[in-house]
Amino acid sequence: MGRSYQLKRRAERQGQTRQRIIEAAIELHQTIGPAATTVSEIAERAEVGRVTVYRHFPDEPSLARACSGQYFERHPFPDPDRWRVVADPVERLQTGLREAYAYHRTTQAMISHVLADARDHPVMAPYHNHWRHATEVLAEPWRLRGRRRVLLRAGIAVALSFDTWRTLTREQRLSDNQAVGLMLRLTCDCAHDPNERMSNPPAKR
Repeated sequence: MGRSYQLKRRAERQGQTRQRIIEAAIELHQTIGPAATTVSEIAERAEVGRVTVYRHFPDEPSLARACSGQYFERHPFPDPDRWRVVADPVERLQTGLREAYAYHRTTQAMISHVLADARDHPVMAPYHNHWRHATEVLAEPWRLRGRRRVLLRAGIAVALSFDTWRTLTREQRLSDNQAVGLMLRLTCDCAHDPNERMSNPPAKR
């Protein structure tokens, strides 16, 4: 009983230490970015030694996976599959953009740094895959084929992007609702082939 208790307490302390390291890394990643974060800074913030950090996370990928896993567990993505109950393509697109922009606003401190420093890091694959799936769900109800569908899908992908949201709200100072309205109009316009319109100009009156 005594040894079992000691082992349990030791495991609990190790778990607490591991958690402090993850918390420290997450905080640094969303304040100064992954590229500027060092093991020494993580150790200092977690109040442990560098050796302890390496004991729990022997390399950068293992720490990155732990941090991203916990961060996205706390900040779950909007669920594109729920949007399928909205049959009207424009209404579905509006719903998706509103939820996407609300998510971008909630996670902007972390995502702005992570995309700048580690956009193509393997740990970001689930993030990119999610928005690709969201694009497909929003494109589903549109009865388009060929070039028009390619343009529509591209427009939706751009509209959903964190970079687009950040440009519109941070640089152009639009509200989320204004950004949704603008991208809704622009994305719906992608359903019409611009080359087709250029080759078939409206008749002059």
